[in-house]
Amino acid sequence: MIQSIKKSIVVLLLVTAFTSCNQGPTLQTYYVDNEQKPGFVSFDIPTSLLNLENAELTDEQKEAYESVDKLNVLTYMEADTEAADYKLELEKVKTILKNPDYEELMRGGNSTDGKFVIKYLGDVENIDELVIFGSANDKGFLIARILGDNMNAGQLMSLSSVLEKANYDDAQLGKLKEFFK
Repeated sequence: MIQSIKKSIVVLLLVTAFTSCNQGPTLQTYYVDNEQKPGFVSFDIPTSLLNLENAELTDEQKEAYESVDKLNVLTYMEADTEAADYKLELEKVKTILKNPDYEELMRGGNSTDGKFVIKYLGDVENIDELVIFGSANDKGFLIARILGDNMNAGQLMSLSSVLEKANYDDAQLGKLKEFFK
């Protein structure tokens, strides 16, 4: 009798553990599942590629720069795939980003050229992951995940003027530039 109660408790704990961990697809699993598939291109961009180590940064900009670890990018090019496949993949990403854990920071674009949305996980003062999702009607879509520790939305925005002047390594950013041509 006691043995069967123990077994029942163990089974109940295992079922609870498995169901609580399965919260549906995430961007991380989407990346891993698709990065090697046809039509997709993925790459990581380390912050060192931005060449901001020697730039003149304010204390706020330095703190923002140091809070970012890396940038993961996944693109899906419409020209390389069937239209139905493209629409299916686009809907998968949109569904993932509808998760209430993702807070919206900004949205823009138009129905002619394409749209973008910036979302984040965490809170505005302590962002765990910043997500930029954009789709261009005649190109495809791009998901960029900015990963770091204790990122702050306001501080990250202060980096935009510095990034416009940054001296990028064009060879490493060729794939990303190609998407925006």
